[in-house]
Amino acid sequence: MPNLKYQMDLSRVKLVVTDMDGTLLNKDHQVSPYFFELYSALKAKGVHFAAASGRQHNSIADKLAPIKDEIFIIAENGGFVTDRGKEILSTPLQPEMINQILDVVTRVEGAKPVLCSKDNAYVLESHADFQEKLKEYYTRFELLSDLKEFDGVVMKIAVFHYDGSETYLYPAVREFESELKVKVSGENWLDLSHPNAHKGFALSRIQKAYRISREETMVFGDYNNDLEMLGQASFSFAMANAHPNILRAARYTTLSNNEMGVERILEQLLAQLN
Repeated sequence: MPNLKYQMDLSRVKLVVTDMDGTLLNKDHQVSPYFFELYSALKAKGVHFAAASGRQHNSIADKLAPIKDEIFIIAENGGFVTDRGKEILSTPLQPEMINQILDVVTRVEGAKPVLCSKDNAYVLESHADFQEKLKEYYTRFELLSDLKEFDGVVMKIAVFHYDGSETYLYPAVREFESELKVKVSGENWLDLSHPNAHKGFALSRIQKAYRISREETMVFGDYNNDLEMLGQASFSFAMANAHPNILRAARYTTLSNNEMGVERILEQLLAQLN
């Protein structure tokens, strides 16, 4: 169990940023009622809050429905960001890369690509058996016979593999790392997006707009798509259940997502604010 008795001066923190799956959400993909109590108390102290996830914007908003119009939502791994419901950043995938990615991904046995737009997602009709899994992360999606038929703006391409993304997907798409942001974003998920479509870049834009420094920022994460935003905060926390890369990168460690690790640190933050 992580030692949470750190000597930290949290009195200057103005912004809290947390990943969703594996971090704020428990194993049942739910936010605890206690988090909303802590959020309300922190808001009263002038602390801003941002939810940062590879999830679709609508999905994040649904999970945080009581506060969705009061917070920053960093969706699609930073590709799409809103401030109290208003769009402030959009960094779509380069159109010329879409078919190149699909050509490679569709050759991987068991790979299930998802085209992600700002408010919808698109998956192959032939992967209809994948719909129940998809519903947890995408509140809106449509089935297409051919993903190359879609001619709208794509924020990212997410790819799912039941047997593991790091082992079965990453080796096939690592060739795109010179042109794209390629992120193993979960045990079964991998995302390909514009080089600037990551949580760290999105967070930096929020910090600049609100004149909030790294020393005034607290971040929580558990997987590789959280690495860049951990670097944007002096108070960076890895969940006990985090990927080894996150455990190495974060300055501090908290309890797992199933042990309310985020809430335990927020309690300490609240206790130190005037």
